[in-house]
Amino acid sequence: LALNPWDVVLCISGTVISCENAIVVLVIFYSPAFRAPMFLLIGSLATADLLAGVGLILRFAFVYLVPSEAVSLLTVGLLVTSFTASVSSLLAVTIDRYLSLCNALTYCSERTVTRTRIMLLLTWGASICHGLLPVLGWNCLQEPSACSMVRPLTKSHLVVLSASFLAVFAAMLQLYLQICRVVCRHAQQIAVQRHLLASSHDVTTRKGIATLAVVLGTFASCWLPFAVSGLLGHRGPPALPAYATLLPAASNSALNPVIYAFRNRDVQRVLWALCCGCCSSSSSSSPPFRSRSPSDV
Repeated sequence: LALNPWDVVLCISGTVISCENAIVVLVIFYSPAFRAPMFLLIGSLATADLLAGVGLILRFAFVYLVPSEAVSLLTVGLLVTSFTASVSSLLAVTIDRYLSLCNALTYCSERTVTRTRIMLLLTWGASICHGLLPVLGWNCLQEPSACSMVRPLTKSHLVVLSASFLAVFAAMLQLYLQICRVVCRHAQQIAVQRHLLASSHDVTTRKGIATLAVVLGTFASCWLPFAVSGLLGHRGPPALPAYATLLPAASNSALNPVIYAFRNRDVQRVLWALCCGCCSSSSSSSPPFRSRSPSDV
């Protein structure tokens, strides 16, 4: 096959995604202190994005080096599983942040750990089921006219995935709006109790809204073009419009570590310790936990 520059870009993106998320997974498992539900969900997100990066690399290698229909099914199955798990993990992180604000007094309990494990099981169970569908026969290898822009996925399968991504975005939008209301209300109550100036409340509110805008804006700009294109039913193999929507969707896995992991001060401290060669005992002596603030939403 002639080398497609878009496939090269996707392969390079997969390499960057793999490296970034491998660092996050290493940091999460490096210190036993990162066993809180919040970090477990971030670890799930990083694992899903890591698999997505590996899937993009394997797709490029198998398409141009070992072309095979069976291998393409396995590669697409891995990509569907990883991207579905990534989007589902984002929803799980949003649910966790919402419950941590609404149930602050009972958040640090065994009930929260159990709920987190259930969310992880549901997330990965549903993602694996989605990924197995092309392998089990829901593909267009026998009927090329039914192929979507993501071959060998069928148009109907891509519509289901696109609708699922839009549903996740709608749920995240609703939850983050509720989080914003809770944060603004808490900030106003604290300002009144401590007789603070109205400007301090405004600063806290703007900071929370800016964080929400970054989170939702990144997800929407990355996944909405792909989801809308999947619903509209672009026909035939990937062309320029199709690649133009696939690349932003893949780039979301490169932005997730920056938004959800590298901005965290505790993760930054462990990364600095790893870079400096500090022993794990010194880092475990000061558990990397701090109270949540409006900037953590």
